[in-house]
Amino acid sequence: MDPTFTLADPTGAEQYPALPPTTGHFIGGEFRAGSSNSRIDVINPATETVITTVVAGTAADVDDAVAAATIAQRGWGRTTPRHRSEILHRIADVVADNRAALAALESWNTGKPTSVAEDDISSAIDTFRFMAGAARAITSMAGGQYAAGNTSLILREPVGVVGVITPWNYPLLMAAWKIAPILAGGNSVVLKPSEQTPLTTLRLAELLADIVPVGVLNIVTGFGSDVGNRIAAHPDISLVALTGSVRSGQSVAETAGMTLKRVHLELGGKAPVLVLPDADLKAVARGVRVSGFWNSGQECGAACRIIVHESVAQQLVDHLVREVGTLTVGPPSGGIDIDIGPLVSRAHYERVVSFLARAKQAGARTAIGGHTFDGPGYYIAPTVLVDVTRDSEAATSEAFGPIVSVETYTDLEEAIERANATQYGLAASVWTTDAGHAMRIPTELDFGTVWVNSHLVLANEVPWGGFKGSGYGRDLSLYALEDYTRTKHVMFNHEWNPPLTEQHH
Repeated sequence: MDPTFTLADPTGAEQYPALPPTTGHFIGGEFRAGSSNSRIDVINPATETVITTVVAGTAADVDDAVAAATIAQRGWGRTTPRHRSEILHRIADVVADNRAALAALESWNTGKPTSVAEDDISSAIDTFRFMAGAARAITSMAGGQYAAGNTSLILREPVGVVGVITPWNYPLLMAAWKIAPILAGGNSVVLKPSEQTPLTTLRLAELLADIVPVGVLNIVTGFGSDVGNRIAAHPDISLVALTGSVRSGQSVAETAGMTLKRVHLELGGKAPVLVLPDADLKAVARGVRVSGFWNSGQECGAACRIIVHESVAQQLVDHLVREVGTLTVGPPSGGIDIDIGPLVSRAHYERVVSFLARAKQAGARTAIGGHTFDGPGYYIAPTVLVDVTRDSEAATSEAFGPIVSVETYTDLEEAIERANATQYGLAASVWTTDAGHAMRIPTELDFGTVWVNSHLVLANEVPWGGFKGSGYGRDLSLYALEDYTRTKHVMFNHEWNPPLTEQHH
């Protein structure tokens, strides 16, 4: 197959969705201009044109949001789980009612293909619905008499005001992953969306203004160096949750440590795809076609590092080239036929292009793709790199673009060791038809999620999060709800007999 791609032409004129009514901060139940006159351009990555501008927030804006959240949380935290559940169901209903508009706005701001944006909205709806149920089902250790003459009661309480920093690759979905369990636990939120992709988060705030109590949900736009740093440092924020890069996580954890606040980090990944010689190679190739290139590879759990037994490596590469060669690259306006959209920004595009260039200089070869496109938009062809050595940057560092690398092994135990020899510990997959290997190998892989004969399959009922440099804390499932609550022990001494006084007669 010719290892090149052409950029698909749009099937029709680009449709511009309605923007949020204002691009100021959302604080205390209303949009505000903020304390700064500085604005940030929001770019359409498919055309490189400016969509709009948003406010470059300041520490003072964060302080205002935290003040509103602190007041609101006192009442919100005392509401019943049933009440909070009903609010979360109403949020899900509103997102569902505005599904098409939100998906269109997400595509416009991020360059996501239509299918990816629509999946994001569906997943966000399910996240709110799951947490609406989970809010009423959180469990704790049973109360009882664990010390003689005393009865213990275990309470799960809100942590208070939670600061949230969301990434540019899944703006609305990551906001939902955080907002839903935080509200379910009785907390209030101060959230900073990425300055590159803030539009659906602002639209969500607009849609929820009459549903969520005033001050419970607050959005402050701006740069991480200003808004994000103040969120991490603010003494009245009890926990800060970040989805982002390893470097961002290190910075937030260091700053948060000054006030000893809790930190919830979901960071980068370099997911190994361990292919045994008995694996169904066609199934591997089909799986990687989706999970390696979903969202243009801008996915921390992407199936981006294939480690395959040398005896079947060439067969797998042949299947991969055929599968990846069917992907269509183009703008979101191309409709459902588009599989790969542009990368999110000029800066990120240049980082990925540089990553590819260094991989080739180090001896890697492109089995397919490996090139860019003329014209506007930050497009890179879906790429499969072969002849990748085990310790090279291409094998060990996150590209965060439409790039999958292939390296070979001879000994299975060595392959497991190599898969674990990375700073990341977010996700991995094992492909085999051997039941014994399918049961044993996942237990030896140092990753928060390990799939067997699939990759990048998520559900709200099960946790998502990593080990090592991929962070700590869990999104999704009841484990996320537990992360946003605190445990309190209350002990009653029921053998204490106060002396009688005249007031007792």
